[in-house]
Amino acid sequence: MAGNHSDLEKRLWDAADELRANSKLKSSEYSVPVLGLIFLRFADNKFAGVEKELAAQSGERRRTISKTDYLARGVYLPESARFKRLLELPEGANIGKEINDAMKAIEDDNPDLKGVLPRTYNRLENSTLVELLKTMNRIPADMEGDAFGKIYEYFLGKFSMSEGQKGGEFFTPTSVVKLIVAILEPFHGKILDQACGSGGMFVQSAEFVKEHQRQTTELSIYGQEKTAETVRLCKMNLAVYGLDGDNVLCRSVPSEMRSCVSAHLRFVLRRGAECLFGGLASEAEIEPKRVIRPLRENEKAPEFPGLFFGAERLGAVPPRGFEPLYRD
Repeated sequence: MAGNHSDLEKRLWDAADELRANSKLKSSEYSVPVLGLIFLRFADNKFAGVEKELAAQSGERRRTISKTDYLARGVYLPESARFKRLLELPEGANIGKEINDAMKAIEDDNPDLKGVLPRTYNRLENSTLVELLKTMNRIPADMEGDAFGKIYEYFLGKFSMSEGQKGGEFFTPTSVVKLIVAILEPFHGKILDQACGSGGMFVQSAEFVKEHQRQTTELSIYGQEKTAETVRLCKMNLAVYGLDGDNVLCRSVPSEMRSCVSAHLRFVLRRGAECLFGGLASEAEIEPKRVIRPLRENEKAPEFPGLFFGAERLGAVPPRGFEPLYRD
């Protein structure tokens, strides 16, 4: 089954990348809308599964199914946001507007997703959107969260590679993340990632917990990023895995997270100082004495400051980071 998923990931990427190559869009302009459609396909699959489950229960209990029943199971999709409806829009329809409206409708009915989903589909040509919808429709209707997560992760890695250094701001290679998580052993407690990117550290921490037959509800996730777009990528990624992204915030200074992590913190995940702000940060942006500023050439790294609030364990990526690595 893993092999089949790998083949599917590659086929989906090849099709999506060919569409980008035939458009006038840069990878950075194309990545968020594509990831949003992967999320939409995931939400549609999940909604359909919940719909069947509730229908069976309703038959047994003879009661009406409400929107609250769906939200209690993680997602509610209004008819206007169903993937099949978008796929079958008539020729001449404004596809970009229809998808934007679908994303807004999902946010309106799912408070946890408010402000998270992309609404820039009007920037893509109708023909490109039609083909993208057809591409995402290749994802099996019975595919569930973790498998979708692998597809989302695969696309993140590919977009990271195509965007070069900028891509490294939101994606750390999965192999690196898994190693850090395996060393930290975050079985339970609060986890803070001060430059969380697309949320890979959180996802792999949850996967680690599941592999050891524990509940992911034992983890409390706290993260921050400098740009709102990266925060949205992270929250979509967490939602696919069924993880709570409410405490992933857009913050420009790492110490601002202090007010969010009020009780004992068990784990801190971080990258080097220059990565802390998504690229080299100016010293004016960084609160002195509390944050490691970007190192000058040949300068020795200072001791870790009190920013980590006495966390039990710290996992870090080296200051210069890693070149983006990903499988084909």
